[in-house]
Amino acid sequence: MVSRSAYAQLRHSPSLLAGTVAGLALVYLAPPLTLCAGLLSVDGVAAWAGGLAWAVMTATYLPVLRYYRQPLWLAPALPFTAVLYLLMTVDSAVQHYRGRGAAWKGRTYPRPETAPER
Repeated sequence: MVSRSAYAQLRHSPSLLAGTVAGLALVYLAPPLTLCAGLLSVDGVAAWAGGLAWAVMTATYLPVLRYYRQPLWLAPALPFTAVLYLLMTVDSAVQHYRGRGAAWKGRTYPRPETAPER
C-alpha cells in the first residue's frame, strides 16, 4: 500500500521526496546510528545523545502501542519500521519513474495532472 501510493502523496515531487527521506533519516535513523557510532568510537557524548534521543522516541511511541494493544517491547524497534517505510517510499518513486507507479491488481494508472507547487 505504501509503495503504491507514497510518491503520489508527495505530488510526484522529487524535492518533497528528498525532504521526506532526509526527515525520516534525521528523526528515526540518526539516534540509533549516533548511539552505535558513539559506542564504537568510545565517544561518550555521542553515545549518550544517541541513546537519549532513541529513549525519547521509544517513550513517545508507547502510548500508540498501548492504544492499539500491541506489545510494548516493539517501541525500540520504531527506527527499523521507519527504515521499511523509507524504502517503500523510495520504491514508490522508482516504480513511478519506471512507468509502473500506482499499480493495483495488475493495472497501472497514469500520472495525474498535478497542481502546481505553491
